[in-house]
Amino acid sequence: MLYDAAHLRTHGEDILDNIITFNKSRLQSLLLGNLEPQLQEEVQCSLETPRFRRVKRVEARRYISVYEKKATRDGTILEFAKLDYNILQAIYCDELKELTVWWKDFQSQTYLSFARDRMVELHFWMLGVVYEPYYSYSRIMMTKFIVFASLLDDLYDNYSTTMESNTFTMAMQRWDEQTTEQLPAYLKALFINILNTTNKIEEELKLMKNKHADLIKRLVIDTAKFYHAEVEWRDEHYIPTSVEEHLQISTHSSVCMQITNLALISLGDVTTREDVNWALTFPKIIRGACIVGRVGNDIVSHEREQTSEHVTSTVQTCMKEYGVTVEEANEKLRIIIEEAWMDIVEDCLEQKRPMVLLETAINVARTMDFMYKREDAYTLSFSLKDVITSIRLRCEGPVR
Repeated sequence: MLYDAAHLRTHGEDILDNIITFNKSRLQSLLLGNLEPQLQEEVQCSLETPRFRRVKRVEARRYISVYEKKATRDGTILEFAKLDYNILQAIYCDELKELTVWWKDFQSQTYLSFARDRMVELHFWMLGVVYEPYYSYSRIMMTKFIVFASLLDDLYDNYSTTMESNTFTMAMQRWDEQTTEQLPAYLKALFINILNTTNKIEEELKLMKNKHADLIKRLVIDTAKFYHAEVEWRDEHYIPTSVEEHLQISTHSSVCMQITNLALISLGDVTTREDVNWALTFPKIIRGACIVGRVGNDIVSHEREQTSEHVTSTVQTCMKEYGVTVEEANEKLRIIIEEAWMDIVEDCLEQKRPMVLLETAINVARTMDFMYKREDAYTLSFSLKDVITSIRLRCEGPVR
């Protein structure tokens, strides 16, 4: 579809901008007509998410069902597609079993009633970043990390006092179990379990001869520091003067850089130290992924967050900067998201890094877009039930 292809535009490509505007209007008008159900589904899918931005395994599962209904389908291709999907599905389920055992043990040693329990959803999130069968350890490692990020997010944002946040962050930076004496028991247990799990991951990577194993600890510590920076904003009731100022901090706490770098590290010798250091600088493609996640999250979470004290979102900042309503601010922020996708495409076209590394960052952006498309699907995880179920169900039925 030309509409899908036009979304591969970069800054200043007015012709493609006009194509998107025109085709969007035409596709929306077609939906009001009498399209065949299958074609209507494809049009709706394109309008909601252009092909380039779709999560690959979710799209693969969706399109198997679509292709199966085509009279002109190739039975052999369909059979191999189902076989491929079922093999990966079995691998994902084995990973989830291993992670469930680890998570139950972690929970038994740590007070976590303040936090969202989303281990299954987080594994689904990470398989959107690296889905190939040979990256099983990568998904397990990345899921453990993003579990920590979620716990830290809830801890800093909703539960700990300012003094506890300060002390906990200091302990994380020192990375020494002996520094936890001033922490309350629940924080001490959390810190020790994060420290032990992270150290174990580092040891496992070293056994695999991974040259970047020592960076795992830094990524965990940086995550705590970025969340702590937002606590200072919250306590001061500070509203940044511009969305750009807001994004200087809030893109860091979106953990997109950390997820991307973890994926790059797990690729082993494919990734050089220069590649890892490049990712740490928040280059255009990674910053773009961060903006897609941060701003998308703020748009769908704004109304819910008004019921409690929280860090000022990009929505509130945009309202203050331009003196506009929530709806008008959301429209301006959606433009920022579109510009972030242009940055992502530009970095891909320039190819200053191997495409396998750039593709990882794109996958992070795709998963962020998926999770915050209609609502905060991570916090309101019931909305993910059907898609997660479909990912873990075998593709059955005759194909010829």
